[in-house]
Amino acid sequence: MQSIKEIKEHLQQCSMEELGESIEVFALDQRKGVQSAIESARKRKASHEKELARLEMMLQYEKACFEQGYDLIAGVDEVGRGPLAGPVVAAAVILPIDCRIEGVDDSKKLSAKKRESLYDEILEEAVSYGIGVISCERIDEINILQATYEAMREAIAQLNPAPRFILADAVTIPEISIPQQGIIKGDAKSLSIGAASIVAKVYRDRLMETYDELYPGYGFASNKGYGSAEHIAGIKVQGICPIHRRSFVKNFLTPKDNQSKGALGEALAVKQMERMGYEILHRNYRSHGGEIDIIAKKDTYIIFTEVKYRAGRTKGEPCEAVDKRKQEHIIRTAQAYIAERGLEGDFRFDVAEVLEENGKTFFRYTENGFWLT
Repeated sequence: MQSIKEIKEHLQQCSMEELGESIEVFALDQRKGVQSAIESARKRKASHEKELARLEMMLQYEKACFEQGYDLIAGVDEVGRGPLAGPVVAAAVILPIDCRIEGVDDSKKLSAKKRESLYDEILEEAVSYGIGVISCERIDEINILQATYEAMREAIAQLNPAPRFILADAVTIPEISIPQQGIIKGDAKSLSIGAASIVAKVYRDRLMETYDELYPGYGFASNKGYGSAEHIAGIKVQGICPIHRRSFVKNFLTPKDNQSKGALGEALAVKQMERMGYEILHRNYRSHGGEIDIIAKKDTYIIFTEVKYRAGRTKGEPCEAVDKRKQEHIIRTAQAYIAERGLEGDFRFDVAEVLEENGKTFFRYTENGFWLT
């Protein structure tokens, strides 16, 4: 006779196809431990059967397409329409006709751990998948709805083989010649759309975790760019960063906070200067009633950099704002910095210009923009 431990292990490891037969085999064993194991196995079997029934319900739209002769059905969904920062991401997924991935559902209903495990399984099982990513700059340029459609078209264009029919969450995608159907709350009603929602969510979450390392202080790893208290506080302290959506963030800023445009210019300047080999020593150094945006070091020079941001050229080039009076303030502040630290050597005053025009950002860096006289 098998021990209770052996029976428990057998029932736990038994495949669903064999579980019913195994339950019948051990059902007559009256030992309490065996009966307890059988009860657990019955619950597991019932849960599995309930999940299969749910999946069948989630295949109702796919089955209707199959009956009409469409053999490659793509589910399409997006994530990231509401955040203040980061891209909008769409995914398109074609699953095999007989595919049954247990657990697939609206990604918002699932834990991060569950989404991660399903992500790998979906990509492994999929006939084809595509991911469309539209940047914050493009969102600001064409609005979030159009950016969402663009991300969806980009994801669909990556599918190979191409789909014969598209099931999309809630929308009808413009500029698509493939037959399609928009389904309200489709990520909870269609297996294909649910799979796409998981792929899009996991892909975007991973992007935002990477951005958290590049732009700390906003909590991107946890809030994924949504307007959490930590995120809003980060904006108020640091200003906005390059992945913020200007058209979204402005609603959360007071007039005073709009100085964050200058902070964005400084953040862009820092990034470009680091690429150019500068070591950033200080930002927003204040002394004697003046301020220096960036203090850096390169080769033998200590460099005092003034950053000027402008949205358009209606008031002239950004550098034109660094007039004689402004130069005097910067020089006086730099002298205080030098004296405080007892520095000797080569010093330089540079100007970094950040210009936004026609939806694009331009950067120009001028060495020796003015001189210490």
